[in-house]
Amino acid sequence: MDVETLKRLAGEKAVEFVKPGMVIGLGTGSTAVHAVRKIGRMWQAGELPGIVAIPTSEVTAREAEKFGIPLTTLNEQPKVDITIDGADEIDPHFDLIKGLGGALLREKIVAAASRRMVVVSDYRKQVTQLGARAPVPVEVIPFAQRPVTDYLKSLGACVALRLDGARPFLTDEQNIILDCTFESIPDPAQLAQTIRAQPGVVEHGLFLGLATDVILATPDGVEWLKK
Repeated sequence: MDVETLKRLAGEKAVEFVKPGMVIGLGTGSTAVHAVRKIGRMWQAGELPGIVAIPTSEVTAREAEKFGIPLTTLNEQPKVDITIDGADEIDPHFDLIKGLGGALLREKIVAAASRRMVVVSDYRKQVTQLGARAPVPVEVIPFAQRPVTDYLKSLGACVALRLDGARPFLTDEQNIILDCTFESIPDPAQLAQTIRAQPGVVEHGLFLGLATDVILATPDGVEWLKK
């Protein structure tokens, strides 16, 4: 099977955890979008009455609106039953790197409010140690670009400003993203705390202790991994 088929299988499998009446966090990215579409089709067919959803990006909100999925906010529904989202890396402890899609801030806010976070991915995202294949995205207010860049370099990161064409990429909150490549990340929790200590840093893409389940698509089929 090709990669896109694997992503679709993982995204759709995760929707089996969604029940009528739930508050659902809708993730962002090329795998999570398949879950959004599956939920949308089930909503239209009357199979998920009473659900409301909180999108983690404006892109996801527009996708959900295509199907008429009822949307809400954390101000109205501060407790989320389940969030389905993708990941850029998954380690054996279910710790993640997320944010290559640019929505890490809202994704982490929604994940932290969720009773269950189901990560959908394909087997290529599995790593033995975070940082093996993906940079750590760091969302930063534009005013602080230079001091935060210098600080991250002092931590051993190779720092690249994410671009959208010739201009800096801007998040939904109008912040910039600095993609930080480390030679290794032996202690993700310590790195996460250290990054957040710098003024101007809004959030980072280390998602630690948030995922409860992983739906992993492999060439041999879809696997459900749980703690």
